[in-house]
Amino acid sequence: MNLLKTSALNGIAVLIKTATMFILNKILAVYVGPSGYAVIGQFQNFIQIITSFAGGAINTAVIKYTAEYYEDTTKQKAIWKTAGSIVVLLSVVIALFILLFKRQLSLYIFQTVDYQSIFVWFAIFLLFFNFNALFLAILNGKKEILKLVIANIIGSLFSLAITGILAVKFGLYGALVALSIYQSTAFMVTLVLCYKAEWFKISYLFGKIDKTIAKKFVGFALMALTSAICIPVSQIIIRLYLSDEFGVEYAGYWEAMIRLSGGYLMLVTATLSVYYLPRLSELSNIKDIKKEIYLGYKIIFPIALVGALAVFLLRDWIIVIMFTDSFLPMRELFLWQMVGDSLKIGSWILAYLMLSKAMTKLYIITEIIFATTLVVFTYSFTSVFGFEGVSIAYSVNYALYWTFMAMVIFKKL
Repeated sequence: MNLLKTSALNGIAVLIKTATMFILNKILAVYVGPSGYAVIGQFQNFIQIITSFAGGAINTAVIKYTAEYYEDTTKQKAIWKTAGSIVVLLSVVIALFILLFKRQLSLYIFQTVDYQSIFVWFAIFLLFFNFNALFLAILNGKKEILKLVIANIIGSLFSLAITGILAVKFGLYGALVALSIYQSTAFMVTLVLCYKAEWFKISYLFGKIDKTIAKKFVGFALMALTSAICIPVSQIIIRLYLSDEFGVEYAGYWEAMIRLSGGYLMLVTATLSVYYLPRLSELSNIKDIKKEIYLGYKIIFPIALVGALAVFLLRDWIIVIMFTDSFLPMRELFLWQMVGDSLKIGSWILAYLMLSKAMTKLYIITEIIFATTLVVFTYSFTSVFGFEGVSIAYSVNYALYWTFMAMVIFKKL
């Protein structure tokens, strides 16, 4: 399946996900407000870290090797069996850890012990959360794009229904419970989609861990864990800094801004994940790899630019419709955030080559460096430009990242 067909199919899922996000953001804006957004952002970052350590870190490897061994079903089954066994082992161990330290986690993440029960919900559903992600990775690697799209659409609808109902009924507490369970409930649908496929059997997911395959996973796991630590931790630090420096509401405005960025860029980022990663994994010829990269800049990058321009021009309308009037102070973030979003996509087109070719050392070094510089730039620019400095820091950081990627990747090619 080529880039255009993948983008078109994936676009359907993204449009539905964007629509559900639009409704959900409105619900959360009304029922939890800017300060609630900041709390939700903290918990989402925690979820990112934990699910990666509980097995999610190997999903990129599952996509790569499922695609790479496309013609060899025996090797594919060995990949899935090792991955499934690792997910079970790590999910159970980490769930027990969460249950034992739920009080301390509540105090650290939420600055109160009142949300201990949130971690109980999350621990109970963690295994299903990670198996849903594993199944989606297998579908991606198998190039079962239609099933992947269906699974993503249903996941979006589940997210809207569960989070909407719980947030309306129980406010911030309900929204946090929903974040703990909705991905896990989507697991049942993803399981059914996979179960009906000719290549799928439950027995393919459990068994003795193959040491050779596990070693292949290590590089990808290190890359994923680096991202799972650097990105969420840098966001947690920035959010806490903004809360201290400008107030928790301003941390909520920033959270709303990055949620909006993630929403309109979903078509681009999802296409990179669904099409680009498996495609680059398949290619070994330098000429073909360059061709794919140039195609990305010809098709994907312009879409990102148009999206950023549209969001900037419609910013006042978007804030009122997607959020509420109380979020209007986030208006000053739009210009530099949109510039940064465009730079991010430009850099990611190159950065995905690191993932597909398992350039582990380079990936880890760049993630650590640029997560650190983002925090440093945020502290520096906000002291000079005020609250707008957080989006200026974001833009400058991705400008430097893209420059670095261009120098390193093209040198390797």
